[in-house]
Amino acid sequence: MTLHTALCDVLGIDVPIMSVGFGGGAVPELAAAVSEAGGCGVLAFGGAPPEYIASEIARTRRLTTRPFGANFIIAGFANPDATEQARAARRAQIEAALASRVPVLVLFWGDPAPFVEPAHRAGAKLLIQVGSADEAASAVAAGVDAVIVQGVEAGGHVKATESIWDVLPAAVRACGRTPVVASGGIGDGRGIARALSLGAQGVSLGTRFVASAEAWIHRHYKDRLVGGRAADTVLTPDLYDVGWRGAPHRSLKNRTFDLWDAAGRPPSGRRPGEGEVIGTLRFPWGEQSLQRYASAMLVPTFDGDPEDAVMWAGESVELVRDVKPAGDIVRELVRETEAALRP
Repeated sequence: MTLHTALCDVLGIDVPIMSVGFGGGAVPELAAAVSEAGGCGVLAFGGAPPEYIASEIARTRRLTTRPFGANFIIAGFANPDATEQARAARRAQIEAALASRVPVLVLFWGDPAPFVEPAHRAGAKLLIQVGSADEAASAVAAGVDAVIVQGVEAGGHVKATESIWDVLPAAVRACGRTPVVASGGIGDGRGIARALSLGAQGVSLGTRFVASAEAWIHRHYKDRLVGGRAADTVLTPDLYDVGWRGAPHRSLKNRTFDLWDAAGRPPSGRRPGEGEVIGTLRFPWGEQSLQRYASAMLVPTFDGDPEDAVMWAGESVELVRDVKPAGDIVRELVRETEAALRP
């Protein structure tokens, strides 16, 4: 049995599996490995400058001739703390990706309409991740090429308020002929098969690919995923709000969560250790001092105690039992899905 769906036709890929572009950890080696295995690997750049984005897209092209994507959170346009300078910087990032002819542009947390025409003019397919069937319908009306529908089981920033298994069928109905991609709580072939049976044309997996050999992620974080259970994750409305207010998120319980929990879960402004610098993140383009309660991605160059930093994880952490090459993960998922779909 061959897994081939409408999403494969839209993106020019072999199997309908995408990796999530998570923070600064979804690097060319990871995206290329997923794409080489037949899926669609997705890059992420965090606060990277446009010239770095262009160079990493070029580097990805040297690693694979297959389609790949670049992910950008467009919350800078809606974040109440964002300045016009921050919004301009986000626009410059997206413009750099399109100028570099990235094949797929993946957006999250905002209105995709301003980016549809520029993406298509640059020859890119445009996907937007949404949290509801209504938002999915609006994205289709704006002209996106596919919609990624998130369930509340997802790790990282969570726009969804319903389980993926509830929102997915409604989103499929709302999107008509536009492919729907399921995300959140899916980490094995049985989950992929279930999503396909509900009308999804593909899946987008984050937690499973954070625990891949190529992901530029702190080893302690990967080890926590391998040893984790769904009950080790917690959905909080605004715990890690330094740098991004008003965005619920799911993460692994850690020392920062324990401090906050022991204090009675006080609101922002009254939490223990607020303003404390817990370490420094070092990226190829510069350094970032990390405060407790900061929204960030735990990369290998972090020089503090990783238990103080956020470690995003979805409920699918229950299914992560090893760290292996991303290509092997894709091939294993395909085998499991085909077996689950077999009569």
